Amino acid sequence: MKYLDEFSDPQLARGLLDRIRAVTTRRWSIMEVCGGQTHSIIRHGIDQLLPDQIEMIHGPGCPVCVTPLEVIDKALEIAARPDVIFCSFGDMLRVPGSAKDLFRVKSQGGDVRVVYSPLDALELARANPDRQVVFFGIGFETTAPANAMTVYQAKRLGVSNFSLLVSHVLVPPAIAAIMESPTCRVQAFLAAGHVCTVMGTGEYPPLAEKYRVPVVVTGFEPLDILEGIRRTVIQLEAGRHEVENAYPRAVAAAGNPAAKAMLEDVFERTDRAWRGIGVIPGSGWRLSERYREYDAEQRFAVDDLHTEESSICRSGEVLQGLIKPHECAAFGKQCTPRNPLGATMVSSEGACAAYYLYRRLDLPAEVAHA
Repeated sequence: MKYLDEFSDPQLARGLLDRIRAVTTRRWSIMEVCGGQTHSIIRHGIDQLLPDQIEMIHGPGCPVCVTPLEVIDKALEIAARPDVIFCSFGDMLRVPGSAKDLFRVKSQGGDVRVVYSPLDALELARANPDRQVVFFGIGFETTAPANAMTVYQAKRLGVSNFSLLVSHVLVPPAIAAIMESPTCRVQAFLAAGHVCTVMGTGEYPPLAEKYRVPVVVTGFEPLDILEGIRRTVIQLEAGRHEVENAYPRAVAAAGNPAAKAMLEDVFERTDRAWRGIGVIPGSGWRLSERYREYDAEQRFAVDDLHTEESSICRSGEVLQGLIKPHECAAFGKQCTPRNPLGATMVSSEGACAAYYLYRRLDLPAEVAHA
């Protein structure tokens, strides 16, 4: 397939690895922001093929993983109501709340439905005017335009029984929070290509300049990631800190102007809590005043619900790149895909799920015996 097989060519990958080895003279720690990139790195063993001096640190770019526990609990409370049809993408159904997940709510009689687009939920609302239909709108800048369009359409069509439970988060404030942490080891970032497809690259130069870190926009296939790493190492070795676009087939500097205009109309910036990390100022979106009537938190009066995380789950440290998944004592023991303690174990983009799926179950011998 075009843009897929040709970016997985083993011979070209070997060539890129040789070029990375040729330019690497020091130890470098690079964070891939996106969970999709993490899965690609682990699946293809890219981190094991790189020179020993290069460490890949897994970032917080998994939208399911960073959805706060209290938002999951709000979803569970709303979904259990008899007058509600609760709609979500499938990857949210097994994410644990304080006591259960959406699958459990469904098994107990809740009308929980998997949809493939928020517009499907809007159609359900039009077809069921006597029911409240709620769509669980989570994710980074990538999924936000479709959710914004759906709310816009609901208002335009006068569909009053539709609402959105919003938990959208933004990448640039998360990068700033990571760099300002006193335990930060990150020296460069691979930025998420699909986020930049929507938003462009304009928010990254100030971050690169302020924190003196290279930011390279990167895709998701093996050659995309290796090329991003190569460009990043060249910058690090030269002492440069610039924004580069290594994903030009999908990303333009200006992003998608129509999508950005829709986001600006429907959403406004707000402080947002990240699961396992805490509140990051200005790191999320909420519905703007013009569309506030479609806010499920306010419609169902669940905006004051507060919860506490598991005391033994270290997914927050995984999301911040402070530890690898198998450094958590619960990983693969108390915490498995069948019995997850945190969202990083069940999300299709979670680092813990990647390590479990691709059998990275144990610490390397030299770390385990250190």
